[in-house]
Amino acid sequence: MSTPRLFEPISRRTYLVIAIVAMAALFGAWAAVTYGGLVSDLVLPTPSAVLKSLQTGWHDGTLVADTRDSVVRILAGFLISSALAIPVGLFMGSYKVIEAALEPPIDFIRYMPAVAFIPLTLIWFGTSATQKLVILFIGIFFQEVLLIMDNVKTVPRQLVDMAYTLGLSQWQVLRTVVFRASLPGIVDTLRISMGWAWTYLVVAELVGAESGLGFRIQQAQRYLDTGAIVLGIMLIGLLGLIFDFSFKFLYARSFRYLGRTAGAR
Repeated sequence: MSTPRLFEPISRRTYLVIAIVAMAALFGAWAAVTYGGLVSDLVLPTPSAVLKSLQTGWHDGTLVADTRDSVVRILAGFLISSALAIPVGLFMGSYKVIEAALEPPIDFIRYMPAVAFIPLTLIWFGTSATQKLVILFIGIFFQEVLLIMDNVKTVPRQLVDMAYTLGLSQWQVLRTVVFRASLPGIVDTLRISMGWAWTYLVVAELVGAESGLGFRIQQAQRYLDTGAIVLGIMLIGLLGLIFDFSFKFLYARSFRYLGRTAGAR
């Protein structure tokens, strides 16, 4: 078997087979370590213990309710943050005056850890849904807006000059040329920021929540229920994977002209 060359493409079937084998190896190693008695159940539960927690949570309704609450929160926080970050990043990337005015304060805030705001937001909003949305906004918006600004800056200046030559107004150039040319990069940015969103949400739910997957993990920790802890972690990973592949599917269907597929990314 020859050594793969740099950036050499592979077929979708090969990609899928490798991915399945890798996941099977991961779960196989987990089963071997736990069922083989190499680690204590308190350190790492067996797959059977996790399945038992899944059955218990499904039958008593807590699993569905917690998953629903977390998904609703993540979607609300992500949509609010992105709806504001896209236009702000678009204008910052297009106008140097706006970039000069907004980049320093946004850069300053984005280096402040979102989790450090949790005690303050608990004082302001208690354990309400608003508190979770504020944490998500702090964690997503300030990172996202600068990445979108960079996406906009990759638009070739020749396209803008050509649009002006054809008689398009400044607003038309911004909307039909700059925005549309930077849209593939923006979609990729949204996909990446969704991953950050899950981290911030779970931390917020661990500290100040009465429902959600993060809250359920924290409750399980109190009773040393490692099966429920691992179940919560795996569900978050599964949901993140679903959202990630949804963005990849959207990218592949929307930007076929780029000659890239979701699997190749």
